[in-house]
Amino acid sequence: MYFLRRALFSALLNCLLIKALYFVNPLRLFDDIMIFRWCPFNIYLGATLVLALTGGCRSTPEKKALSVIRLHLEVNRDAADRSFQVPIYREKPVQVNVEKAPFISEGLVKEARVVDNVGGFAIRVEFERRGSWLLEQYTASNQGKRIAIYGEFFDPPGSKTNVTRWLAAPVITRRIGDGVLIFTPDASRDEAILLVLGLNNIAKKNDDQLKW
Repeated sequence: MYFLRRALFSALLNCLLIKALYFVNPLRLFDDIMIFRWCPFNIYLGATLVLALTGGCRSTPEKKALSVIRLHLEVNRDAADRSFQVPIYREKPVQVNVEKAPFISEGLVKEARVVDNVGGFAIRVEFERRGSWLLEQYTASNQGKRIAIYGEFFDPPGSKTNVTRWLAAPVITRRIGDGVLIFTPDASRDEAILLVLGLNNIAKKNDDQLKW
């Protein structure tokens, strides 16, 4: 049995290395594209080999979940063509006038986590090098203004509808030089976990692309 499994594994490796023919299945979400490539060997034989060697592998909705986070700077209302008002906090909305274009988006996230704080929880987002530089520049020169944070996530993962919400608008009180933004979201803990899940999936995908 050992030699049979080893022979099957060798055949699978040879197939993957010899051929470069593939089909492309683009999955788009917020301008992101993921491309999956497959070896052209007989699909039934391939499935049999994989199942025999690994016992099967199934992709879960959690691994496919993607989220959005956008940081918009508060600006004066006279910039009407470049700004708009957004509602912060659903229970008692506060209108904040912000730039239409975000200065940081989910593509610059390195890691996200839900963390405990006094009386509840918060979302901690760490940005990669470029995101950290942007966060430092904007917070250093705009103290006293607010950062409106917009988010999107799927609830539950794998569903066809997504939750869209303005999550928070913390006031800039200092220069943030470590690339870490912590805020209390207008969301339940379960929703925060889903948002973080999708952000980490995007961060992992971007990291994998850099390795290639």
